[in-house]
Amino acid sequence: MREDAAEATGSGPLAGVRVVELAGIGPGPFSVMLLADMGADVVRVDRVGGPGADYTPNPVIERGRRSIALDLKRAEGLAVLLDLVRGADVLVESYRPGVAERLGFGPDVCLAANRRLVYGRLSAWGQDGPLADVVGHDVNYIGMTGALHSIGRAGERPVPPLNLVGDFGGGAASLAFGVVCALLEARTSGRGQVVDANVLESTATLLGLVHGLRAQGRWSTERGTNLLDTGCPYYDVYTCADGRWMAFGAIEERFFRTALEVLGVDDPALVAAHKDRARWPALRAALTAAFARRTRDEWTAAAAGRETCLTPVLDLDEAARHPHAAARAAYAPVPGTDLPQPVPTPRFSRSATPLPPAAPAPGEHGAAVLAGLGYDDGRVAALFASGAVGSPPGRPGGGTT
Repeated sequence: MREDAAEATGSGPLAGVRVVELAGIGPGPFSVMLLADMGADVVRVDRVGGPGADYTPNPVIERGRRSIALDLKRAEGLAVLLDLVRGADVLVESYRPGVAERLGFGPDVCLAANRRLVYGRLSAWGQDGPLADVVGHDVNYIGMTGALHSIGRAGERPVPPLNLVGDFGGGAASLAFGVVCALLEARTSGRGQVVDANVLESTATLLGLVHGLRAQGRWSTERGTNLLDTGCPYYDVYTCADGRWMAFGAIEERFFRTALEVLGVDDPALVAAHKDRARWPALRAALTAAFARRTRDEWTAAAAGRETCLTPVLDLDEAARHPHAAARAAYAPVPGTDLPQPVPTPRFSRSATPLPPAAPAPGEHGAAVLAGLGYDDGRVAALFASGAVGSPPGRPGGGTT
């Protein structure tokens, strides 16, 4: 259902939810982006002196926040953080296990300051266990779940699926879902709790369908031989005459038959391949030859209006320009550029989810955040002067108000 402007209220279903985010990289910021997109009021706590060398600012996944820079190794900086926690509904951190505790704002300290707080933490492997302190990235985590092993063509190396499966589809989405669940529970119990999300186990959960198929004897651990992993010729990608590609996903027989009509593959023996794996190699050869006869856009036009599960493979810019995306206003420009960013999803019938503000510079809203905590001008000035609170680049002595 599309939003009805006349009925839309507020600025998202999480309007009024206050989130404190400890700045991190990758899945942590993406998880908080999901909350901010839904209207949560997010204050990101950045490091005084700027982020570390491993950090690269991202104008999309860091949208929708305000930022204050704190030196959490100083008592005054830690005190500001705990004041933020006292007025918050949620805290999110994605440090290695034990780091928040060593810095003085682990779950015990924060929940003592605010018994209703939802303390969300996102880690690679979980807060304990033999791998808890092992370094890694998405490719390492999904490699330990069977997900990476399952992605790729038969006889070839596994293919890393960007960092969509582990970091974002797994860990970040799991944390955001867990935070919202804990917020709902706190309405009844009056108590917060720790939400322990990690990339390893969240990725394993994404494999639920595959584990279910294996339990039924319908999935092999041999990569590239199954229905959804390019083993099946009618669930794959084919090269067209212009070197671009079409995606073919006709799992249902009625769509498969219609697609073969469009493609001009009319051999009854190949039509029967939908139910006969022994015919798959011959079907794949026929499909490869068929797709090579016309360009991607010609095949797209030929399939238009037919139920074929044949669609073009678009690049990022083509996807944002596609008429369907345009009709739904699915993309908006990244501030200061002509490049697209996806708008918040999902959509709601009453709760408006407009595009959040642009990503802040570290420390950009320091003075305003401190004022919101009730700090007077003298105390604010003293915190900036001491270095416990940092200024954004080019703005010594404070931030925007």
